[in-house]
Amino acid sequence: MAGGGFATAAAEGGRDYGGGVTVPVVVTCLMAASCGLIFGYDIGVSGGVTQMESFLTKFFPEVSRRAKDNAKHDAYCKYDDQLLTAFTSSLYIAAMLSSLVAGRVTRTVGRQAVMLTGGVLFLVGSAINAGAVNIAMLIIGRMLLGLGVGFTTQAAPLYLAETSPARWRGAFTTAYNIFLVLGSLAATVTNYFTNRIPGWGWRVSLGLAAVPAAIVVLGALLVPDTPSSLVMRGEADSARASLQRLRGPGADTEAEFKDIVRAVEEARRNDEGAYARLRGRGYRHYLVMVVAIPSFFDLTGVIVMAVFSPVLFRTVGFSSQKAVLGSVIVSIVNLASASLNSVVIDRAGRRFLFLTGGAAMIVCQLAMTWILADHLGKNAGAEAAMPRGYALAVLVLMCLYTFSFGMSWGPLKWVVPSEIYPVDIRSAGQALTVSIALALSFAQTQVFVTLLCAMKYGIFLFYAGWVLVMTAFVAAFLPETKGVPLEAMRSVWARHWYWRRFVGDAKQEAQVNCL
Repeated sequence: MAGGGFATAAAEGGRDYGGGVTVPVVVTCLMAASCGLIFGYDIGVSGGVTQMESFLTKFFPEVSRRAKDNAKHDAYCKYDDQLLTAFTSSLYIAAMLSSLVAGRVTRTVGRQAVMLTGGVLFLVGSAINAGAVNIAMLIIGRMLLGLGVGFTTQAAPLYLAETSPARWRGAFTTAYNIFLVLGSLAATVTNYFTNRIPGWGWRVSLGLAAVPAAIVVLGALLVPDTPSSLVMRGEADSARASLQRLRGPGADTEAEFKDIVRAVEEARRNDEGAYARLRGRGYRHYLVMVVAIPSFFDLTGVIVMAVFSPVLFRTVGFSSQKAVLGSVIVSIVNLASASLNSVVIDRAGRRFLFLTGGAAMIVCQLAMTWILADHLGKNAGAEAAMPRGYALAVLVLMCLYTFSFGMSWGPLKWVVPSEIYPVDIRSAGQALTVSIALALSFAQTQVFVTLLCAMKYGIFLFYAGWVLVMTAFVAAFLPETKGVPLEAMRSVWARHWYWRRFVGDAKQEAQVNCL
């Protein structure tokens, strides 16, 4: 079967180490997953703020005038301003650079310290943005926020994958995405109320980013480092104690601990750097996934739709307050789908969710293209108001699209990369995955409004084409990984119809295999 869709129960995918879900592992993982709050809050808050009249009047008066002048400006082009989009996109370029740095730093100081650093940077950035008096302060604050996001997005998913039991790793790793969605929902609700405050409502929205940042800092101070990270830094006794605490006092952790030690020792014996190893033939499948997963994730268009959903709703005729309310509704749907995904991900498997979610997203995007093409018209101006029924249809389709995304690419983008890489390239692979995603997010947030102005309703057709390509890629090249211990993941690739030709490389033969 294309894509290697074979059973991956513990008996087939690798050793079942035993041990159940304990209070320490739940508490530890929830604290680490809270790192998603800051990324989610930023995604939710930035799009809402950029359509607030008080914000636009202070920093972007020309955009404010265009937004009010319905007679002279195309509805698709009212928010087309490169400096305005730079306010949003600057975070992503800073996050990309910091995630690359974090990939190297985490091997030295551990994942817990990297998460703590990210939380502190985000806290400082939120304070600067809340007190901004000019565009320069806004951009500086946004870049500090980006540094915080880059550090936490690199470390938190790996932390979750390395501490959670293999049998429930998908559910625990998905917690990061749930907190991300919670942060986005909190931001959109905040925007809904602050949008009514004349003059300085935007300051409240941006300043309240300090709340999730403080939660992340507190959580990072309380959690220990992962057993794999401790072993990598030569703290074997601490790693053994940490693993025992996570698995419970009655669990036999010796087999799992020995496999972790063997994997780390094998990584140390290889004198090449992690980034150099990724270019080797035996790591070809990992290199492809490093590039493909984050690239396809961003090309779903969900990042720009999430960030600019208030702007998008304004484009189809919603008032400012209703546009923010529409974003709140979409965020609630996203939270519901993310929560449901955490229940089914370790039962349905990664591939099934990827494929069904992708098919549903394509249908929703095609339907939105038809509605906008038929009722706004390719060259329609703001005067061609969309009928209420069709505007509500766009909202419903956005919700269905978001639900499909929340059941598939939303959480799986974090789950799959965090679990497929061997320990010797795990930090480097995650750093590259996050960096590529953030670089594409920067490019898309910078040009999305311009593309919307140029392509109009065709923007949804553009993204539908990419979702079709990525769904076909998953069907052919991504094997099922549910329930497989991290140290046994090589067996999944060794049995894939295409990737098995690369797994047999001499350097990979020495890789620990728990079968």
